[in-house]
Amino acid sequence: MAMRMAERLRAARWRQFVGRTAELATFAQVIASPEPPFVVLHIHGPGGVGKSTLLKAFAQQSEQNGVRTLSLDGREIEPTPEAFLGALRHAMALDVGATPLDALLAYAGRQVLLIDTYEQLGPIDGWLRDVFMPQAPAGLLVVLAGREGPTLGWRTDLGWQGLLRSLPLRNLSPDEARAYLGIRDVPPEHQQPVLNFTHGHPLALSLVADLFAQRSLTRFEPEQSPDMIRSLLAHLVQRVPGPAHRVALEVCALVRLTSEALLAHTLELPDAHELFDWLRGLSFVETTPRGIFPHDLAREALALDLRWRNPEWYAELHRRARAYYTARLGQSHGAEQQRLLMDLIYLHRDNPVVRPFYEWQMSGTSLPEPAHPEEHEAILALIERHEGPTSAAIAARWIGEQPAGVLVLRDPEHPEPAGLLIQLMLHAADPQTIAADPAAHAAWEHLQRTAPLRSGEAVVMFRFWMARETYQAVSAVQSTLFVAIVRHYLITPALAYTCFVCANPDFWAPGLAYADLYRLPGGDFQSGQYRFGIFGHDWRVTPPAAWLALLAERETASGIQAVTPPPAQAALVVLSADEFATAVRQALQEYVRPDALRSSPLLRSRLVAERTSPTATPAERVAALQSAIREAATALQASPRDLKAYRALHHTYLQPAATQEQAAELLDLPFSTYRRHLKSGIGQLIELLWLQETEGG
Repeated sequence: MAMRMAERLRAARWRQFVGRTAELATFAQVIASPEPPFVVLHIHGPGGVGKSTLLKAFAQQSEQNGVRTLSLDGREIEPTPEAFLGALRHAMALDVGATPLDALLAYAGRQVLLIDTYEQLGPIDGWLRDVFMPQAPAGLLVVLAGREGPTLGWRTDLGWQGLLRSLPLRNLSPDEARAYLGIRDVPPEHQQPVLNFTHGHPLALSLVADLFAQRSLTRFEPEQSPDMIRSLLAHLVQRVPGPAHRVALEVCALVRLTSEALLAHTLELPDAHELFDWLRGLSFVETTPRGIFPHDLAREALALDLRWRNPEWYAELHRRARAYYTARLGQSHGAEQQRLLMDLIYLHRDNPVVRPFYEWQMSGTSLPEPAHPEEHEAILALIERHEGPTSAAIAARWIGEQPAGVLVLRDPEHPEPAGLLIQLMLHAADPQTIAADPAAHAAWEHLQRTAPLRSGEAVVMFRFWMARETYQAVSAVQSTLFVAIVRHYLITPALAYTCFVCANPDFWAPGLAYADLYRLPGGDFQSGQYRFGIFGHDWRVTPPAAWLALLAERETASGIQAVTPPPAQAALVVLSADEFATAVRQALQEYVRPDALRSSPLLRSRLVAERTSPTATPAERVAALQSAIREAATALQASPRDLKAYRALHHTYLQPAATQEQAAELLDLPFSTYRRHLKSGIGQLIELLWLQETEGG
């Protein structure tokens, strides 16, 4: 006999079916069991995850085992009891007057009822549970497949609790996804980028495979396929009630975790409760104690679609979220500050430059903690295992001299730490210890040549860092250590310079350049099997506030943002105390002449850099310098003892009289007394500005 088209379709589907081994085994066991352990199997998962395909596989299994199979689709049934019974009657090929329940009871063999898109039958969920099912034959297996899990009525009924099995359907594993791509003839060299985007989501895998079948692709770039993204979103998000819900969904895709407070801030609403509840109810959104987040593929598709469709709005949402985190950073401490930094760093996830250098799935809140003396032996053993005895000997010397700089990420299930970070205060180190360490020696020599430290300034070297299992490869431990390093940048007073030492510097260079760390000339050295490089950042030139602003500009950029080290000392304006005082006196003389102020060395100082963006114009820098001087002078008014000094500054420089003699007359002071107050005011002003220059703020 000729093969029917249905049989060819079934064979074609089965050839492309991969994975779901556990689900198929569970189903096979139930239909073969004389007394099934449950009578309702509720499969649930987001759109496109493969629920319908799995139901077809169940149907094939049933037919192969001689089990009668009845299939319904909620999309084709009006959600009323009458319409449901009519659809079941049609599936059973019964006469119009026949009763489906009677026919089910009259059948002597095993039966399976498969109901797809069950969320469409929500209005009659209670009727199916409380009326239809109790009248059905005890041997009937009902399989419900929908986006949502079982409703509260199924989960709280004492009878159904033992007869219902809930089965969440997840993405395919990497091996299963590779097998599917192989069946669809996607070249092996293209499979990893496909997996990175799809995360094993079956529909996404199918759509990408269709792209390869239709076009001759040399490289898979999802952002170049907006039609595919739109198709994915149509399956993932069935209906968006309104524009505010759409924006809420976009925010949820861009940030690491969405809280109700964050949502209200980014949407500029006083109350976002209804929108937050709507997001929380979506099938592809997960809930955690700190907020909600979408499944990986939904996040990828939503972010790509927004960036392609409306890049300006994409950047604006980033700005609003960044402002929310930044405002709270200064008000937080410890683990909460660590979490906020993780959230802030996550905003850089979509930048193609920084993305390969961070483990974006990390979710822990652990902080590196000071090591105990009894842990030092395990720390040195870990360093020796990864870097060899020479590095371990250098580390031992540093630990003996600066034990407070040794931090560990502890693992309660392992005697060795999960990770370690050794940070050194080079400005307080023994010169002989610096000379004995090639990294510290190279960094210190570089500083002496190009930007010597001033009194009270600190330089920190992040000398050793590693994960127990993966050394310095990208991992959750490595990323946690990086967050801790950023936190150190932001909370350390008088921090002038930081150095970062890493193996495989060529790999890390683009990511560190993105973070405004440049490679020290002549800083590379060999130790054991690794060649190390040293990267540095001068916080006097680009202070934390300006650094965060710089990263904000790079956050939504699409190309690499390289950093070129300053070619000579003249490019760095790091003034000594005497040079700074001279520059302030000169700036006071030129305060009301902006053109003259353009030559002030203070325009390239930390004092001004913290008040302007890295791309500020000369006029903006002059205005920032004038503002810093005016604010510092005005601060003297707070003390009655310093009020005369302020008034002398005000009438001499800020709103100057024609001559100093006239200024003394305006103040009704003898000229000698006026000069004394003016000298005091200048000295106090220099002191206040120097404090800002060296400590920030």
